[in-house]
Amino acid sequence: MSGPPPQAAGADARGADDAEVVARSLEQPEVFARLYDRYAPDIHRYVARRLGDSIADDITADTFLTAFRIRARYDRAHPNARPWLYGIAGNLIGKHRRTEVRALKALARTGHDPVAASWSETWVERTDDRVAAQGPLAGALAALPAGDRHVLLLVAWADLGYQEVAQALDIPVGTVRSRLNRARRKVRTALGADPAFVGDTAEVV
Repeated sequence: MSGPPPQAAGADARGADDAEVVARSLEQPEVFARLYDRYAPDIHRYVARRLGDSIADDITADTFLTAFRIRARYDRAHPNARPWLYGIAGNLIGKHRRTEVRALKALARTGHDPVAASWSETWVERTDDRVAAQGPLAGALAALPAGDRHVLLLVAWADLGYQEVAQALDIPVGTVRSRLNRARRKVRTALGADPAFVGDTAEVV
């Protein structure tokens, strides 16, 4: 006997999508907690990868507080609120740009940084050769313009599609593509086209 059909992205057990949850929360504010339950772990993981665990709790909380305050402006034509939430988180991360770049440069220079531990599962296989590539990768990410780095990591670490990134950042899809392609080229060049790593990077990002 087959099980129940899978829920659509952004839908809860009652079949309400995110847009419906946001709309209902205008009259029943406690309903908004459903979005936190659905997406807070992903947002926290993404922030931790970029800035480290020490600040991820605060930014995750601020992301949902901000979303709650501006929820009346949510475009209900989008049934999935995930890109919207990543866009808010990205704006908050942007306020810590110097912290992110400083951490990336430290990793590139020394091969050790508190943020690095959270990268291994996404960018690097658990082998010595791949771990050694973290330094050059960190240097390449640090050198990217903030907008290019943000697009690249939303695709690679948040697993958003081009249209979702465009929605998150409120930019055209064409701009997403151009920023992503530019970032990919720079990262590959910085890594020296290492066949042990860049091939996987091309697939991931």
